[in-house]
Amino acid sequence: MLLENKTAVIYGGGGAIGGAMARAFAAEGARVFLAGRTPATLDAVADDIRGAGGLAETARVDALDEAAVNGWVDSVAETAGSVDISVNVIAQDAVFVPMIEMPVGDFTRSMEKVARSFLLTTQAAARHMVKQGSGVILHFGGSDAGNRMAGIGTVQIGADMVEAMRRQWACELGPHSVRVLSMRTGGIPESMPDVPEIAPVKQQMVDATLLKRAATLTDVGRVAAFLVSDHAATLTSTQVNISAGAVVD
Repeated sequence: MLLENKTAVIYGGGGAIGGAMARAFAAEGARVFLAGRTPATLDAVADDIRGAGGLAETARVDALDEAAVNGWVDSVAETAGSVDISVNVIAQDAVFVPMIEMPVGDFTRSMEKVARSFLLTTQAAARHMVKQGSGVILHFGGSDAGNRMAGIGTVQIGADMVEAMRRQWACELGPHSVRVLSMRTGGIPESMPDVPEIAPVKQQMVDATLLKRAATLTDVGRVAAFLVSDHAATLTSTQVNISAGAVVD
C-alpha cells in the first residue's frame, strides 16, 4: 500500500473533494484525521472509511482559529506519533462580482479567509514535519495564468494566492525534506449538485477538455494518494494538472 503507516490530516474532509482524498488515503493504508465544521458530513465519510476496513477519526475544527488548529494538529501528532500529510480543501467564500463593482469589504474578507486558513493549517503541520524531517503538504485549486474568464470574482485571485504561498513554503521547507504541492483541475462535475440548472455548466466542463471527460472524484483521490506517497518523492513546488486538457500548460 502506498501510504501504510502514514498519518493524514484533511481540512474540509467532509466535503466531496476532501472525502474523496480521505477514502483514497485510507484505502492505501493511511490513518486519516478529518477536520471541518459540520460533524454530520465528517462522520459520513469516516463511516465509509471504517466500513471498508480503514482508520478514520473526526474533529470539529475551525480552520480560521489559530488555537483550535494548533491544538488539534498537536493532538493528532501525540495520538498517531507523526503528521505525514496535511491537506486543505476548504472552499473559498467566493464573491462573484466584476472587479470594478467589487465591494472592498467583501473582497478583503474573502482574501483573508483564504490567506488565514492556508497559513494556519500549513504552519501547524510544518512545525511537526520539520522536526520529523519529512512530510507532504497538498493544496487543491491551482493557478491559471492564461485565465480569460470574466465574472469569476475572487475565485482565481484566491487560487493564485494559494499558489504563491505554496511556492514560498516549498522553498522554506525543502531543506527539511518536506514537499509542498497543489492539484489543478478544470472542475469536478461530480462534486456539483445534480440539478437541471447546473447540467449545462457540467457539460461545459467536459466540452472544454481534450479528453472529452472531466476528472472524477475517484481520479482526484487516486492522484492525491500518489502525490503524497513516496512514489512522488521528487515532486515539490509544483501544481499537478488533472484537468484532462481543459487547462493546457
